[in-house]
Amino acid sequence: MMVTMKSFWDKLPVPFVALAPMDGITDPVFRQIVTQAGKPDVLFTEFVSADGLVSAGRERLTRHLLFQQNEHPIVAQLFGSNPDHFFEAAKLVQSLGFDGVDINMGCPDNNVVKRGGGAGLMKTPQIAAAVIGAVKEGAGGLPVSVKTRIGYDDVQVGEWIPFLLSQNIAVLSVHLRTLRQMYKGNARWEYMKTIMNMRNSAGVSTKIIASGDIQNRQDVKRLHAMYGCDGYMIGRAALRNPWVFHTKRGMEEVPVKERLETFLKHIRLFQATWKEERNPSELKKFCTMYTHAMPNATAFRTHFMNLKTREEFQAFIQDYLSHSAYV
Repeated sequence: MMVTMKSFWDKLPVPFVALAPMDGITDPVFRQIVTQAGKPDVLFTEFVSADGLVSAGRERLTRHLLFQQNEHPIVAQLFGSNPDHFFEAAKLVQSLGFDGVDINMGCPDNNVVKRGGGAGLMKTPQIAAAVIGAVKEGAGGLPVSVKTRIGYDDVQVGEWIPFLLSQNIAVLSVHLRTLRQMYKGNARWEYMKTIMNMRNSAGVSTKIIASGDIQNRQDVKRLHAMYGCDGYMIGRAALRNPWVFHTKRGMEEVPVKERLETFLKHIRLFQATWKEERNPSELKKFCTMYTHAMPNATAFRTHFMNLKTREEFQAFIQDYLSHSAYV
């Protein structure tokens, strides 16, 4: 039997809670907001192209792998389908000081899938195995993990999960939807016991993280009693509430004043991090998060969406904090 080296994964509490990698969301700015609001046990970056990290645009793309020391343990997620590029990208990730490398084998985005990456790797297990091997070789001893789904068009738990468990990976994160489901319908938690039984029967040390429709730590407690996974991953619920990982405040309604002051912090940190590199309009997708359950939220959001500059964003929020009866 192959011996797996001990890593930070072995030091986490059971069950541990992770911030899911979300494209365009879990950038260095959002992760810092979440870390300060109530840090999860593990953070993942948004996925970064292994192909891009070996291209002429490497320097620009590497900025998406920025992180602060207070984010440890943090895992870099990579996507693509070229083993050679994964090897080089894993070497870079190791040199940057990450705690682990995660391979995206679950992204349903058509542009990623049609190039063989993300959930497209379910169609080519030989390439998937080569990618895992290349990342292990390039990662310099960092633990290697995989995030996947339960199938492509239909549920493939019986074939796909045992295949991944045979790859001697440190962690397997399973989003309990197929690619065809995208993010629609309910997560298929009825398959979780089967997946856990597969892991236990295989006699491997791979840790299992479950993902899909988890709303808060209370959900984690309930699901752990039912399935006994090693960890649980929260994604879209964190986009609704960045305090979701806080052991107490994650179950409470955060006051409007604190929400809007945190929104201002987010805007300033975005500017300090990206300067002119990214369009401040990207911040608009976080407006719903910071105005969740806020009185007069619709009017606030409508006005905010019509603004264009960072200065306008800040001035509007500051004026609202100073004059609104709802604060």
